[in-house]
Amino acid sequence: MEKSSNKYPPFQITKLPFEWEERVRYSETDKMGIAHNKNYFEWFEIGRTEYCRNHKIPYKKIEERGYFLVVVESYCRYKKPLKYDQAFIIRVSLEDFSPKKFVFAYELRDKKTCHLIASGYTIHITVNHKAEVTPLPQDIMDKITG
Repeated sequence: MEKSSNKYPPFQITKLPFEWEERVRYSETDKMGIAHNKNYFEWFEIGRTEYCRNHKIPYKKIEERGYFLVVVESYCRYKKPLKYDQAFIIRVSLEDFSPKKFVFAYELRDKKTCHLIASGYTIHITVNHKAEVTPLPQDIMDKITG
């Protein structure tokens, strides 16, 4: 078995996280009332979007300036299932960054018990409208990292 060369530890947030509360919707579950695994990446995106909004730089404003944060890698480790109508917390932290790359770490935790449900990360590169890798302007960087 080949050893992973991934330098990003996917299992814990090391920086002060931003938190956002969600609840599992009926449409996100299977017949047994268990949330489908694809939803975890959508919840990561919700957390990341709200993280940026909380930092006074909504994605829409970044895109209006001609920049896009493109996901180039994503990972999720599932620990426990989420069930229909279960309240949970999305924790998001910006773990690493440069003007051309951002690494966000995530944890999903049960709201009542705070038990870890899932953890993961996404890596993003910054591109312009021509899909060319380009650095973000300093004012946007300051808001995302601030």
